[in-house]
Amino acid sequence: MKDKLPFSSYLAIGLMLFALFFGAGNLIFPAQLGQYSGTNLGPAVLGFLITGVGLPLLGILAMGYSGSRNLQQLAGRVHPIYGIIFTSLLYLTIGPFFAAPRTGTVAFEVGIAPFVNEGFQQSGLLIFSIFFFAAALFISLYPAKMVDNVGKILAPGLVILLAVLLLAALINPMDSLASAQEAYQSGAFMTGFLEGYNTMDALASLVFGIIVINIIRSMGITSKGEILAATAKSGIIAIALLGVIYVGTAYLGATSIAALGLFDTGGPVLSGAASYYFGIVGSVMLAVVIILACLTTAIGLITANAEYFHTLFPKISYKLLVVFFSVLTFIVANFGLENIITFSVPVLMLLYPLAIVLMLLAFLSSLFNHARVVYAATITVTFAISFFDGLKALCDSLGIAYFNWMNPIISFYEEILPLYDEGLGWLLPALLAILLTGLVARWQKSDAAQEA
Repeated sequence: MKDKLPFSSYLAIGLMLFALFFGAGNLIFPAQLGQYSGTNLGPAVLGFLITGVGLPLLGILAMGYSGSRNLQQLAGRVHPIYGIIFTSLLYLTIGPFFAAPRTGTVAFEVGIAPFVNEGFQQSGLLIFSIFFFAAALFISLYPAKMVDNVGKILAPGLVILLAVLLLAALINPMDSLASAQEAYQSGAFMTGFLEGYNTMDALASLVFGIIVINIIRSMGITSKGEILAATAKSGIIAIALLGVIYVGTAYLGATSIAALGLFDTGGPVLSGAASYYFGIVGSVMLAVVIILACLTTAIGLITANAEYFHTLFPKISYKLLVVFFSVLTFIVANFGLENIITFSVPVLMLLYPLAIVLMLLAFLSSLFNHARVVYAATITVTFAISFFDGLKALCDSLGIAYFNWMNPIISFYEEILPLYDEGLGWLLPALLAILLTGLVARWQKSDAAQEA
């Protein structure tokens, strides 16, 4: 048994956690935010950092503090069925529905698209994704240390390449900050806050947190307090690296419009900047590293989904699930990066509030004696609001009017809920639900103790 670990261990775990978090979304969304926020870059990045960096750290700490063996056990405090449904949705979201397909589309947009004629982009994506996800399928079927070893080389390599690119942008910016686009002309902070959802790192942190905790335990740390402290120190190292890359990439995007133009996604910003500063050699190097890095991420997400759903359905073999999720991911990827991002927003508007509230409950649980009624009431209140936020986002994505039955409820929420127009209408009701039901739970226990 150990009381604490040396700094080298915290650094190693922190770098591993950074590599787990660092995927396609961590590259494209800060670049896109920079392009669109322009002169309002400061407040936009601050909002993005809260959800893109702060919430993932909170999620990791929540898993360490809760003492749960996995996410399903923690979410199961609401109800066992809810634990399965929420965990399944989270895995599917960071897996074949959105994050895993995004690895293929980002790899194509950054690595291949700059070398393909505009008229062949869709067919180019199809051909590339066939090879990309075939490789992911093969390696996921026969997982070996090769993936881990390649990841250990690629993660530092990608960080070094990005550091050189971002340093060049800082020393010799392509232009001054561009004017803010409409979405960021007012309320840049809240727009950036909601954009941070797109990284999906807060959702992933509820899965990655268990990996970190298990590694810390394997190093001989058994005290809950020391596990939490080690988790916090390792997590801070990981999120500090992410934060630096986010700020630098956002600045790169904000100064790129005059030289590169305004893009719908952040992928072309990175490839364009590499070509601008380092020519064809820079573009090729960035392409190779990002394609391989995205491939290792895709493999990790496919295997994680196959392993989790194999525990739910043990009669379905792991290999069959790998094939299923690889094919599903390939199909979704060919809808294109812009469509994947667009249709992920409604799901994230639904899931993120539920995930954030679950993190808060994990920290506060001992105050209300872990009473299920507090978990159930708070999640129910949050879902009643985030469900309509998701529906609104879906209608906006499809470009259709809200359904008639939604309008009275939305109008009611707009009138009574603070911060509803900013996407945080669920926050105060959730806190009130925790407070009121928590007091009831403590009062009931106090009465029971007196009767005994």
